[in-house]
Amino acid sequence: MNIRPVTTLHPNGQRVRDALDRYGVTSPIVETLDPSPTAAAAAAQLDIDIGQVANSLIFDVDGDPLLIMTSGAHRVDTQRLAEFLGATEVRRPDAAFVRTHTGQPIGGVAPVGHPVPLRTIVDTTLGDWPVVWAAGGHPHYVFATSFVELVRITNGVPFNVAND
Repeated sequence: MNIRPVTTLHPNGQRVRDALDRYGVTSPIVETLDPSPTAAAAAAQLDIDIGQVANSLIFDVDGDPLLIMTSGAHRVDTQRLAEFLGATEVRRPDAAFVRTHTGQPIGGVAPVGHPVPLRTIVDTTLGDWPVVWAAGGHPHYVFATSFVELVRITNGVPFNVAND
């Protein structure tokens, strides 16, 4: 693994750590040594299957933010998602929308630690793995978790977000 412990967390990482502590999550936030702009890059650094990367993707659903925790092996089917949600439009927003609603930069969006909790969907495919890795509020921070834990800490709705 291409990671190291973090001794002093960036403020975004600290907000995530505080939220994880409130939910009783004890997994440490660790730092990747190189950037992970893609799920494939993250998987290579963590020496895991790409499906174990729990991507945090923000979508604009009829003007409201939606967090989708999806497997790195999946692409979100926005039409399927819109039908599931009864939404008119589901689209990927710009970086400013993401930062406004999460307080975190694209590439580091965590499942928790946002200014207010976000409506969340957790990709059921993440349940295929006993351990998945999610971002920790900074592009170099990650932590180990599980599908069940992601559903619990995000109050997420399980849904297969890809049209397989």
